[in-house]
Amino acid sequence: MRAIYYIAFVLFLGCTSTPPFEYDLIISNVNLIDGTGSKMKSHVNVYIQDGKVNAIGTAPVTQTENVVDGTNKYLIPGLFDCHAHTSSYKEDFPLFIHYGVTNILCPGGSKTTNDYFAKMRALGNQDSLPAPRVFHTSQHFTMEGRHPVKTYPGGSWVEGETVFYLRDTLQIDSLVKQVTQYPIVGIKLTIEDGPTPPFVERMPQAFVNKVASEAHKNGTEVFVHVSDNTELSMALRAGIKNILHFTGVDLDFENGIPLIDSIYNSDLSWVTTLMLDKSFIYPLHKDWVKEVENIGLFNPEEVKLLKAPAQIRQAKQMSLMYKAYGIDNPTLENIIKPQVADIKTLYDNGVNMVLGTDTGNNFIFPGYSLHEEMQLMELGGIASLDIIKMASFNAAKMLKVLETQGSIEAGKAADMILLDKNPLESIRNTLSIRTVFKNGIVQQRLNQR
Repeated sequence: MRAIYYIAFVLFLGCTSTPPFEYDLIISNVNLIDGTGSKMKSHVNVYIQDGKVNAIGTAPVTQTENVVDGTNKYLIPGLFDCHAHTSSYKEDFPLFIHYGVTNILCPGGSKTTNDYFAKMRALGNQDSLPAPRVFHTSQHFTMEGRHPVKTYPGGSWVEGETVFYLRDTLQIDSLVKQVTQYPIVGIKLTIEDGPTPPFVERMPQAFVNKVASEAHKNGTEVFVHVSDNTELSMALRAGIKNILHFTGVDLDFENGIPLIDSIYNSDLSWVTTLMLDKSFIYPLHKDWVKEVENIGLFNPEEVKLLKAPAQIRQAKQMSLMYKAYGIDNPTLENIIKPQVADIKTLYDNGVNMVLGTDTGNNFIFPGYSLHEEMQLMELGGIASLDIIKMASFNAAKMLKVLETQGSIEAGKAADMILLDKNPLESIRNTLSIRTVFKNGIVQQRLNQR
């Protein structure tokens, strides 16, 4: 019976001139891109009540208070960055919100004790101070002398608090039970041998299998860190369904059929993180550096680092590295296009591709770089509707919160971004942000230069 009343109510909104009561907020006469991949709906009203989208309709708006005029503007869902580390969340969170990132997935880090995670969650669960909702994995499950501790030796790594070293398969049962006491979305498992020389042995397959099976027993997922095809294959053999990096994987859709078939048969969610490639060569591009400088919001020391001779030399060395992968002229376009072509093929064949940046690395900027990630997708030929879906709907699907978040639909959290320009004409227009809403509440943005 309630369903019948709801259908009648939606029809009522579309056919009559007076809504049944005063709403907390109405976005009127707006161009709606709801995040589901559906075509844009023009001249609609989005009705917000109690922090949720109550309905979407076309009836003339008679309410005079708490109405935002959306004429000639564009409404998209709040964005997700599904690979965001932060060692200073109080500084980073306002930046995420400023750029419309209303949700992040934090897959561990050198400071991520249980207390640190709890403080991030608490800040993200309120609406008064600018902060994204925080989803997070467990601390890293890795092995001693491996990534990430080997790669980032200056971090605050403490065994048992910010990282767990797997020494045998017998301990995995108790470790999984220990971390699943907390509100994690899954276990962060790092099986790789790098990602940079000197390489070490990869985590044994038996360890990977055991983590996956114990996670399943305890009702949680595994989010695995891989950097090549071998590690991807290891994850697939263990039945892991969440891959945290695309960078480093090199798919062959003609000759690598067994691996491709395994991907298509695995119900995968796969986070992109192509910003890593851009970050490696950032100091070589004065126009990128100038844009970051002109924004005036980011850590001055990191911005200054972009011009440091040592960083420029390192970026040149990283640029040469791509020649080893067969890219003779390693421009951003030549680096990114082949990867995005693979991402598009996977996406077109049903793989749940999700956007993430690996924020926390040098020259990947909180909030802003998710828009750069979207631009990389467009550079490779993915349509704007699909890019927005990857950054909203698909992310919520991976995190298993699609019933309540990830798109602008009735019954879901009113996380939205009002834009001045049409993102379907250029995905760069997602930066033309007028207002950010979280739970239907206008969020405070930062003052740019």
